Amino acid sequence: MPFASVNGQQIHYQDTGGDGPPVVLAHGFLMNLTMFDHQVAALRDRYRVITWDERGFGETVFDGQPFTYWDSARDCLGLMDHLGIDRAVVGGMSQGGFLSMRAALLAPERVRALILLDTAAAVDSPETHAANSGMVDMWLSVGPVDELAQAVATIIIDDPAENPKWIALWQSTPKERLAEPARCLLGRDEISDRLGEISCPALVVHGTEDTALTMEAAEAMAAALPGCGGVVRVAGAHAANLTNPDPVNAAILDFLDGLPA
Repeated sequence: MPFASVNGQQIHYQDTGGDGPPVVLAHGFLMNLTMFDHQVAALRDRYRVITWDERGFGETVFDGQPFTYWDSARDCLGLMDHLGIDRAVVGGMSQGGFLSMRAALLAPERVRALILLDTAAAVDSPETHAANSGMVDMWLSVGPVDELAQAVATIIIDDPAENPKWIALWQSTPKERLAEPARCLLGRDEISDRLGEISCPALVVHGTEDTALTMEAAEAMAAALPGCGGVVRVAGAHAANLTNPDPVNAAILDFLDGLPA
C-alpha cells in the first residue's frame, strides 16, 4: 500500500496515475477512500484520480494528536506535494468537503476547482450538534454496538446492500480511534463568511434524503461560492456518491469536462 509522510502522519492513498488532469478526493467521517470506488472507476480513463485516508480513518497511520480541518487541508496539499502535483481539482464528501474548501482558502493557486459532495460550510445547529455529541459519547463509551451502528449507517448510507460492510468495519475498529476525529468534527469552525474568497469553479452535489447535512445548508454554500451554478440534487442520503453513483458521476464528469484548461 502506498503511503506519504505528511505533517507527521503516514497518509495512505491510492493513485490511478496517468497523464490526465489530477483529481484529489477526500472521504467523509467514519468512511475511508474506498467510498470513492465508483467515482474512480468512472473517471480514471480520462483523469488521474487520487483518493486518500484522512487522520483517524482507513489505513493512515495517525499520531493521535488533536487536529482541525485546517490541518487536514494541509495534509491534502502535502499529499499533492508528495505526488509532484502543483494544481488539482480537489474535493470530497462531507468532512472531505470541509477540508477541501479550507485547502482552497489556504492555497487558492493550487486548487483548480472544487467538487463538494453532501457537505456544507456552516457549523451544525445546536440541536444537530447535541445529537451528534450524544452519538459520539456513546460510541466512545460502549463502542458501535448494533443499535448505534445501524442508526449511524442509516444516517450516512441508508442502503441495505452497503450498510453491513461499513458496520463490520466500524465494529472491528478500536472505539478510541474516533476520539480526535470526533473532536475535530464537533469543534469545526464556521467558514460561510469566507466562501466569497474562493473564486475557482465549484460543483455542489447533494442527496435529497441527506439528514446529516441539510439541503438548505448546501444551497446556502452554493449561493455563496462565486464559481458555483447551484446545487445538483440526486436521490440518496448522506453518502449519495456511494449509494447512487451514476448521477453523481455524470455530474462530476460534466463539470470536469467543462473546466477551462
